[in-house]
Amino acid sequence: MPPRSPLPPRHGLGAAWVRTPDRDKNRVAPWPTMGAWLREKLPAQVDVTAMLAGRRFVYDSGRPVREDDAYLPHTFVWFHRELREEPEVPGAIHVVHRDDRIVVVDKPPFLSSIPRGRHVRQSVVVRLREELGLPELSPVHRLDRVTSGLLMLAVERRWRGPYQSLFHARQVSKVYRALAPVREDLALPVTVRNHVRKERGRWQAEVVEGAPVNAETVVELESRQGRHGVYRLTPSTGRTHQLRLHLHGLGIPIVGDPLYPEVLDVAIDDFTTPLQLLASELAFDDPIDGTRRHFRALRSLPLAAESGAVNPGRSVGS
Repeated sequence: MPPRSPLPPRHGLGAAWVRTPDRDKNRVAPWPTMGAWLREKLPAQVDVTAMLAGRRFVYDSGRPVREDDAYLPHTFVWFHRELREEPEVPGAIHVVHRDDRIVVVDKPPFLSSIPRGRHVRQSVVVRLREELGLPELSPVHRLDRVTSGLLMLAVERRWRGPYQSLFHARQVSKVYRALAPVREDLALPVTVRNHVRKERGRWQAEVVEGAPVNAETVVELESRQGRHGVYRLTPSTGRTHQLRLHLHGLGIPIVGDPLYPEVLDVAIDDFTTPLQLLASELAFDDPIDGTRRHFRALRSLPLAAESGAVNPGRSVGS
């Protein structure tokens, strides 16, 4: 484990670190200076020369790393990554509940839950760490970037495990709502049970026939809006793309889905067509004090295009 960072968080993110190898007593160090080692260690797209000149690499003590510092074995070097410009994701993160242990929010579509890949500053974690002044804030379960609704986060690291274990043990009741076409010949409610597999590098998940069941969803039609219906989805498992794949398999793909039934070429900054899938309810017994918790999203279907704002419930045209 590295020592405590000498740099404060920036944009809600802690500093990154790298460490020189331990000394090999049988040979001379292959790098004459710390600058030479950093150039070999870090990817080519990192402008090491500019960062050294800007005193942006520091040792544990906080002293800047200089270009010509003699190479030192087993030494930590800290720095903040350069973040690319990201298109701002529209829509507010509504705080549904906050206490000393958890924060529950209703997130807009297109906003990543965690900083990852091309979505760093435009993520729930980074935005809320800054807005709420909670540097250790972290999610305790997953919610896809294009899915809207309830996301629960732990305020401090010490609380993440107890709340995360509820989801791992399937002790959280989750209700989603989706807007999808109505099929008059589809008998509802229905429980969909199958094996869902999502391979790394592939956009779509798939159903594996004959494999042991690992995904289960109860599907009910709650109301009708023209040719579409609002479906209540109660999953007992949480496979990647489970709800989207299950409704697609019933012949009622979710409105606005860029992956099912077919993969659409949608630009990363195109926020005009939100997926009409909402994580609308969470309920569980609190692992710390036993209190029954029940949270409901502020958003409702259909989700408004572009803004992702709270919608009092306008009708979908038939």
